[in-house]
Amino acid sequence: MARSEAVIDLGALRHNVALLAGMAPRAATMAIVKADAYGHGAVPVAKAALEAGATWLGACSAAEAIKLREAGINAPVLAWLSTPDEDIAAAIAADVDVSVSSLNELRVIEEAAALTDSRPRLHLKIDTGLSRNGCQPKDWPALVEAAKRHDVVAVWSHLACADEIGHPSIDLQAKRFDDAYHVAIEQGLKPMRHIANSAALITRPDLHFDLVRPGIAIYGLNPVPTDIDLRPVMTFRSQVALTKRIPAGESVSYGMTWTAPNDTTLALVPAGYADGVPRALSGRMEVLLGGKRRPVVGRVCMDQIVVDCGDDEIREGAEVILFGPGTKGEPTAREWADLTGTIDYEIVTGMYRPRVRRTYT
Repeated sequence: MARSEAVIDLGALRHNVALLAGMAPRAATMAIVKADAYGHGAVPVAKAALEAGATWLGACSAAEAIKLREAGINAPVLAWLSTPDEDIAAAIAADVDVSVSSLNELRVIEEAAALTDSRPRLHLKIDTGLSRNGCQPKDWPALVEAAKRHDVVAVWSHLACADEIGHPSIDLQAKRFDDAYHVAIEQGLKPMRHIANSAALITRPDLHFDLVRPGIAIYGLNPVPTDIDLRPVMTFRSQVALTKRIPAGESVSYGMTWTAPNDTTLALVPAGYADGVPRALSGRMEVLLGGKRRPVVGRVCMDQIVVDCGDDEIREGAEVILFGPGTKGEPTAREWADLTGTIDYEIVTGMYRPRVRRTYT
């Protein structure tokens, strides 16, 4: 067992992908594997997702997409956010689809494509209200006109509040997206459409169109309060490095923020905030150890946490589950997120660290 380990259940991931693809039967499914598959490992996850019914992959940068190609993955891949100094030419040569949000971005892509013998495959992105990348509606007709001489695969956008069911912005963005699509049609294009992320895939079948883009949901984390059989893919675990008995009145860790009210057994676990355990969980988290949830006492340190085990006998080397699916009573990534005021996306992505070993089952 590793000091700190993220165990990735590819069977659960396949289940989730198949379930989500089945919820959008008339659309293709793009599995989002950006940020090293949300900390789960892009290449193993991409291969498992394709085996389970996904037909597209979504990366963020050109570099992420190229890594998929270097791993022998030939499925369509979209890269949508690269800096001007990234090797866009290599991505185009590797048959990676690229997103375009402006005339200047189109020029950069055209210059990169001129260095290769490949024709760029473009996804034109319209800003429908998220105000990140994407073309402003007033500039959209000019972008569509300039892009017509290339292979325009799709028109696409991204939703700001799809995880808030019934939020008025969803319909507003859908209307702006439809308007942009019809501009492309009127200029003679026949592009695909895609706007649905995980939340919209689950709650807005009217927005499935030609392609859906599940991200967090394929990792078993549901962005909306609906009851579907998603299975968390990541378990974060460590082991007991040392046990000791301390008398009542002794304090634990930096700042001595916790003092033992009784004689107790402590278990030292070699995982801390350098391994992805938020320091904000100090005094607030529990772990599963020896079949029981037990409190972590004192502050979370860079390399370790301390677990109060009471009078139970704990062996050194015993497994400690910091979070997992919750099926054994262990904490979950959602629980960590709720305790620290963030989202579970940040928790699992935060496991992408040099000291955390990934193991696939």
